[in-house]
Amino acid sequence: MLILLGALIVIFSVITGYVAHGGQLAILWQPYEFLIISGAAFGGFLIANPGKVIKKVFRVIPLLLKGTVYSKATYMDLLAMLYDLFYKAQREGLLAIEEDVDDPQNSELFQKYPRILAEEEAMTFLTDYLRLMVGGSMNPHELENLMDLELETLHEEEEMPAHAVNMTADALPGFGIIAALLGITIAMGEIDGPVTVIGQLVAAALIGTFTGILAGYSFVGPLGKAMEHRAREKAKLLEIIKVTIMAILNGYKPVLAVEFGRKVMYENERPGFEELENHLKGRG
Repeated sequence: MLILLGALIVIFSVITGYVAHGGQLAILWQPYEFLIISGAAFGGFLIANPGKVIKKVFRVIPLLLKGTVYSKATYMDLLAMLYDLFYKAQREGLLAIEEDVDDPQNSELFQKYPRILAEEEAMTFLTDYLRLMVGGSMNPHELENLMDLELETLHEEEEMPAHAVNMTADALPGFGIIAALLGITIAMGEIDGPVTVIGQLVAAALIGTFTGILAGYSFVGPLGKAMEHRAREKAKLLEIIKVTIMAILNGYKPVLAVEFGRKVMYENERPGFEELENHLKGRG
């Protein structure tokens, strides 16, 4: 919603300011300039990026319209689920959670948290390391190093669409200049014509520069930044899982382990100590 609001504010401000200064709206409509800029930008985007990144860009853009990736309730559910999981393991032994880990979709424990169960990447990350814990074949340091490497890889992959969009945003002013130069070339071809005709051709050419700069800095660039924020939010969910698991492996009780997870959350979504404690009691 904020993305649409921001776009409307940009359009309203630019157009209103232009008209207030006596500008004519008709001159802004230059479809061939738009074709040159958008076509060159999209073609460069296709050349620069592999198919998997291109697909992910178009898959992520609609998701940005939903705003924040995870609500506070999602993080609260994650911490509560981790608490229930490790409390069961503490009470009955690690083997007691083996069935839950092997088939989380049919696990009564996991089914209490549909928000988390729907997060395929987070569930895969969690269950993979729980299997290693149940197997008991890795020491905590090895497990932590492996987690760090996987988190780094996942975050890098999640940021690829943002990098692709940011690169296109950086190039858009240049494509605008290309369109403007082509427009000036056309204007020079009419140098012997009436001054009004030449003026209109030059004005049309300058719209190309204007369009490239506006699109790059007000739309495509901010879209890339929004993708970066989304990638960081997705990484944070996995980081909470990692920190909580490591606390358990280092001998902390579940109620303290989830406190480790709470401390690495962003401030806006982080519950207070008592708020989390009451939430955990409420799930019991």
